[in-house]
Amino acid sequence: MMSTRIDARFAELKAANRAGFVAFVTAADPDIETSFEIIKGLPGAGADLIELGMPFTDPMADGPAIQAASLRALKAGGSMVVTLDLVKRFRAGDDATPIILMGYYNPIYAYGVDAFVRDAAAAGVDGLIIVDLPPEEDIELCLPANQAGLNFIRLATPTTDSVRLPAVLQNTSGFLYYVAIAGITGTASADAQKLRQAVEELRKSTKLPVAVGFGIKSPENASDIAAFADAVVVGSALVQRIADHIAPDGSQNEGLVKGVLDTVVTLASAAHGARSGPGAPKE
Repeated sequence: MMSTRIDARFAELKAANRAGFVAFVTAADPDIETSFEIIKGLPGAGADLIELGMPFTDPMADGPAIQAASLRALKAGGSMVVTLDLVKRFRAGDDATPIILMGYYNPIYAYGVDAFVRDAAAAGVDGLIIVDLPPEEDIELCLPANQAGLNFIRLATPTTDSVRLPAVLQNTSGFLYYVAIAGITGTASADAQKLRQAVEELRKSTKLPVAVGFGIKSPENASDIAAFADAVVVGSALVQRIADHIAPDGSQNEGLVKGVLDTVVTLASAAHGARSGPGAPKE
């Protein structure tokens, strides 16, 4: 594959000797226009990469916060067409920040794989994380995505052993996403020491950057993990901040966008300041 925005961003981060901050939000949550304002503001708040959740009725790997976000997005008119349009609109003002679509295969299958990879690449998508497509199904989406110039990013987990890892790494590009906890998103906190050991083991098998996500909720979590990972991924904490600004009747409280972006600033700053040495950002 040719070099992608994801490759370029991780090269920049390595040169600066700092970890990246990856922000996850669900497309069209809590509504399409508010979602666009959040996405548009993420890079300025400190997000080095953006993961955009594709709304789906049954997000089985996700905890209550992201499940609720998907339902809000669908109720607000979220769809694959809307998701790709949000990326296209974002690209009109930002041609550098990588965007990864994350979610499940069903909405892509319903859209049509050939049409999806074509339209995603045209919209400005850089990579895909599809949590329910194992390597044995690469012919379904991974290989067509790679041919379209999209990175296909895999998940490795605490249960991925040395026998399974080569299959996980095959055809993977962009980065490897290490799931910090066994279970669903947003339900437990990560153990930094165990994660450091796991990431060091992964590095023996791949030269890909390793991003760590699931269970990272606080600036302290982000800083601890950024000390050894190539990137820190936060999703549930941001999605929960959206929920915190929605009243029981579904109306939005003032300051929703600012509240989400302020949380990104806090978490990204912690991740960015976790290392010291030549090229590290000065506080």
